[in-house]
Amino acid sequence: MQVLVRDNNIEQAIRVLKRKMQREGLFREMKERRAYEKPSQRRIREKAQAISRHRKAMRKRMKRDGG
Repeated sequence: MQVLVRDNNIEQAIRVLKRKMQREGLFREMKERRAYEKPSQRRIREKAQAISRHRKAMRKRMKRDGG
């Protein structure tokens, strides 16, 4: 990942870096890797995330369709 610093504006470069890291999901991945997660716990977490994504998509679809 690369961020250009223009006119020695470090603050703006840091904001751009944070935004890129957020989009790539690096903050979430770093948080998950702080401690070992058993494979069974990982499956449970991933299944819960999938259910959450599905529910969110359904809410969005219902809102769009006027339901």
